Amino acid sequence: MSIVPAFTTLGGGPTVLMLHGIGGGHLAFAPQVETLANAGYRAVAWDMPGYGHSAPIEPYTFKGLAQSCIALIEALQCEDVILLGHSMGGMVAQEVVARRPDLVKRLVLCGTSPSFGKPDGDWQRAFIAERTAPLDAGQTMAQLAETLVPRMIGSGSLPEGVRLATHCMGMVPPATYRRALECLVTFDRRANLANITVPTLLIAGEQDRNAPPAVMKKMAEAIPYGTFLEMKGIGHLQNLEAPDDFDGLLLNFLALPAPLLH
Repeated sequence: MSIVPAFTTLGGGPTVLMLHGIGGGHLAFAPQVETLANAGYRAVAWDMPGYGHSAPIEPYTFKGLAQSCIALIEALQCEDVILLGHSMGGMVAQEVVARRPDLVKRLVLCGTSPSFGKPDGDWQRAFIAERTAPLDAGQTMAQLAETLVPRMIGSGSLPEGVRLATHCMGMVPPATYRRALECLVTFDRRANLANITVPTLLIAGEQDRNAPPAVMKKMAEAIPYGTFLEMKGIGHLQNLEAPDDFDGLLLNFLALPAPLLH
């Protein structure tokens, strides 16, 4: 039986479960937790295994992360859930939908992609090496965050959001960050996109180099009820760079009557 991960929750109503990226934590969705709770939703932001107060899992795989998320959904005792995933959290969300489509009512994917290529590829090895080299050289996660976060944001980002993103990444345990990177490059759920039959919103940042708009637009076209939206002047951390605009797009999508989407 999977151990239920730690999470923060606020409000009552339909449940929106938010899954953060590799440099995040439950605090990465602080603006959305407040907005959703005020709008009549039960907002839940988890700490992925190994993050915050959530116990790490071994092996650290997408299967294990999805099982952990499913355990949380079941523990929340909601009839069905709106799943929102950012970056690696968007990949976990896709894995959950692939394994337990019956649990998910709607899906929101931001700054993510349907695959990360093969783990034996040169690009993947270089990706991991580039991100772990500073740790190997003795840097802390806080120092790494000061370098990496500015590379991920767009020209229109809110300074307060960038500070929160930097804080979140600085709090990630180095061992978890390494395991998550190794897991990240194994992801490939391209073949399942056509099987996602719930209304799905895909939000891309115009200046996101990690999950470029062209990739997310193509992904949306492969999902039967996929809707693609692009945020101008924004990079990879959409929900923190422009929280008001992001929340507006999210609430508009959640307010759409289901029959119109089907």
